[in-house]
Amino acid sequence: MAREAGASVLLLESAPREWRGGNSMHVRNLRCMHEAPQDVLVDAYPEEEFWQDLRKVTGGATDEKLARLVIRASSTCRDWMRRHGVHFQPSLGGTLHLSRTNAFFMGGGKALVNAYYRSAQDLGVKVRYNAPVDDIEVQQGHFMAAHIGGERIEARACVLAAGGFESNREWMREAWGQNERGEWPADNFLIRGTRFNQGVLLKAMMGQGADTIGDPSQSHCVAIDARAPLYDGGICTRVDAVSLGVMLNRQARRFYDEGEDFWPKRYAIWGRLVAQQPGQIGYCIIDSKAIGRFMPPVFPGVKAQTLPDLARQLGLDPSAFGQTLEDFNGACRVGTFDHTVLDDCHTEGLAPAKTHWARPIDTPPYYGYALRPGITFTYLGLKTNEHAAVHFAGRPSDNLFVAGEMMAGNVLGQGYTAGVGMSIGTAFGRIAGGQAARAALEGAAHETA
Repeated sequence: MAREAGASVLLLESAPREWRGGNSMHVRNLRCMHEAPQDVLVDAYPEEEFWQDLRKVTGGATDEKLARLVIRASSTCRDWMRRHGVHFQPSLGGTLHLSRTNAFFMGGGKALVNAYYRSAQDLGVKVRYNAPVDDIEVQQGHFMAAHIGGERIEARACVLAAGGFESNREWMREAWGQNERGEWPADNFLIRGTRFNQGVLLKAMMGQGADTIGDPSQSHCVAIDARAPLYDGGICTRVDAVSLGVMLNRQARRFYDEGEDFWPKRYAIWGRLVAQQPGQIGYCIIDSKAIGRFMPPVFPGVKAQTLPDLARQLGLDPSAFGQTLEDFNGACRVGTFDHTVLDDCHTEGLAPAKTHWARPIDTPPYYGYALRPGITFTYLGLKTNEHAAVHFAGRPSDNLFVAGEMMAGNVLGQGYTAGVGMSIGTAFGRIAGGQAARAALEGAAHETA
């Protein structure tokens, strides 16, 4: 956007070329407002419904003005994205029932990132890889230069898009602290995305008095396979079967309603729920009736012909495990099962209840997945406005802007709904680029005068 508006642009990428683009290379769709069917999107997803979905998952912890800006921008950005080489495809089977609300990228996030970099190169944007900026020089809210080691790089304007701090293990430990059991929960977290989001510039800006927003312990936090790698596991480490079975903790007890709402709206609560359990681990238990109804994860589940054997393989007490499953099965009131609607299959006389999709786990073989919290991105960020300007003591900078995860907390105070991170990133990336170009060109004109 900045280059198309006439500014010369240098992109400083902390990662090497093969890991460029931060968490965007792990995304796969964009939540889009639309008033009528559009190519890969069916039916309609109007502004008010999008807003209510966002308001519900955030519990009201969102700036409505900026949220609605994002929602409206999501309805017009795809033509722009196509012009820069991005292709879309219809949603695939098992993708959380998103064919109405979300447009999927053909080739996923990696193809998206590669398309943007090709387009940027064609436009004349210069890119430096392995160039981690360690400080931003600001004078009274005005950007002066970026620093890489001993190198000082001046510019008339700057966009900060350096992500959150989820890959900074020490900062995560500090943010989550120690729980009542004496555990440090963050020690057991896995990072779904890039290892390069260390929060260096976020901390630097906080140190220079930039206004912040958001709780450092809040994040996009998903329950993922405990066998996932520490970094860059991405989408395929998620286990989408939770709503089809039961979730147990290390004591083999259930701890939350697995059928509370549709998976796209509620999948991102489960990482935080697991983080609150002993040892920061949970176990998703399903039977063979669930197979084929969710996207297969990259790691196969532990498989057993009997429930006691499954408990032993998962390292859970067979007696407690058996009692929990017996209580659950006995409480199930099965009506017409339909995983695409809020059906009438529920439990009675059980705490916590399972309010939808409750069916006895009674058909072998049985499967179990050990799950840990997987952090995608953190919500602590820089406070901004509709122009994507960084604020200092309530006043917007005239030439320093912010986009992406580094400001997502303005819209996402807590919770998540599928694809909205890309909606925020795309909307504010475009705004920040345009505003930075305007500031740079005005600065050049002023200098000439």
